[in-house]
Amino acid sequence: MEESVSSALPLFAVGVSLAAVPLILWSRGRPNLREFWTLAAAFAKALIVLALLPEVLAGRTVECRLLEISPEIALHLKADPVGMVFALVSSSLWILTSFYSIGYVRGAGEKSQTRYFASFAVCLSATLGIAFSANLLTFLIFYEILSIATYPLVIHKETAEALRSGRQYLVYALSAGVVLIAAVAWTYNLSGTLDFRPGGLLADRAFEAADLRVLFLLFIAGVGVKAGIMPLQSWLPAAMVAPTPVSALLHAVAVVKSGVFGVIRVVGFVFGPSLMKTHGLDAILAAFAGATILFASLIALRQDNLKIRLAYSTIGHLSYIVLGMAMLVPEAFSGGLLHLAAHATTKIALFFCAGAIYVNLHKTEVSQLNGIGRVMPWTMSAFAVGAMGLSGLPPVNAFFSKYALCLGTVEAGRLPALAVLLMSGLLNAAYLLPIVHRAFFRHGGRELEGHGEASAWMVVPLCVAAALSLLLGFRPNALVHLFDLVLLGTRAVFPESVPFAGGGP
Repeated sequence: MEESVSSALPLFAVGVSLAAVPLILWSRGRPNLREFWTLAAAFAKALIVLALLPEVLAGRTVECRLLEISPEIALHLKADPVGMVFALVSSSLWILTSFYSIGYVRGAGEKSQTRYFASFAVCLSATLGIAFSANLLTFLIFYEILSIATYPLVIHKETAEALRSGRQYLVYALSAGVVLIAAVAWTYNLSGTLDFRPGGLLADRAFEAADLRVLFLLFIAGVGVKAGIMPLQSWLPAAMVAPTPVSALLHAVAVVKSGVFGVIRVVGFVFGPSLMKTHGLDAILAAFAGATILFASLIALRQDNLKIRLAYSTIGHLSYIVLGMAMLVPEAFSGGLLHLAAHATTKIALFFCAGAIYVNLHKTEVSQLNGIGRVMPWTMSAFAVGAMGLSGLPPVNAFFSKYALCLGTVEAGRLPALAVLLMSGLLNAAYLLPIVHRAFFRHGGRELEGHGEASAWMVVPLCVAAALSLLLGFRPNALVHLFDLVLLGTRAVFPESVPFAGGGP
């Protein structure tokens, strides 16, 4: 049985950005003070999460019970290795997104900036709540808070297109929430508990196979909307009408990552590998993930709008993580957790680059990017790092997460899944690397004359994101022991395993 310690730190990690919201609203007439509160909350959140790290690395969980609803149901926060991976990614990248947002909203002259920063803070509170949820009820509450808090960001521009995209987002997100409520209620009825348990809270109980399959599909539909699993993904490209930092939030830091994190919890901590395999649930999940990877990559090839191309790239790469979970073997599970972090750093760099190009040059289409690497060399070099990583090229961190996923498909004996990953890598290169070639090796028009990089508020965060992608490629354990956390999380779900015993990242 896992050792746990009681502490208010998980609650503080969740609440610090929520506490900043009234301060941000109060400072609406003083932009510098408003943005100070945003940055202070971002740094405080990251430091609190880091303070939890030594206990989790020592093999203990850190718990905080908020409200006892009944003997078996509570609002309950717990920092475990899997949750820490998500918490570290989201809290650290919020710092970069906060700096970048200041440069973006000022450079683009965005309106309603106070609402923007306040909504961002609520989203990050909900994200940490999801990461540290100890049971399905707590997860569900924060998951729904995130859905609502993201809506003002999606409709930020308040154009007809933005409002239409916001309605579409709410229809998808709230409908998924209703499905998830049904799945959670059914799980409690079947098991008498909602507490996440490594190996599956349902694993030691006997159920009808048909009931389990329906329950599993309800869970996957509930979390699959945010995870972008096809055919539940159409809200995601539509939401690209939002400002670019919001796109970064959607794709790298919070929203879609909460969806794939939900898949990780469902597979590893609700059903468990043995139950999944016994009832063929792994095959269902693998089929959806494989189809999503290939179709999203093919659609991305045809997109000229840079943000929409990156959106379809996100849809495909989220299903890398889902496919890793479906393999039900330690290496693939580890690869999925590693890819959650690797995709976050590389994709946030790519979206930051897209935003810098828009604010600085007012260009949104791939076909307009000829020669921009000569006037924005730092921006496009960072883009090149992200493109290399998502294409599966070393030494960027996404290469190693993809390598682990490929190892997992071989260990599981799923050669079709390996073929999907390899084919997708070629497609990723086909829709990302030509952008780099266009930027550096084609001549741009005269409209580029006199232009340089965007403001340092934007360029420094995108360069830091690219540098993190490289650093975690060379040293997966650098800074926050990410690789150690991944191994601890994998061993919790697969207690007899020794991931990467034969060599790995």
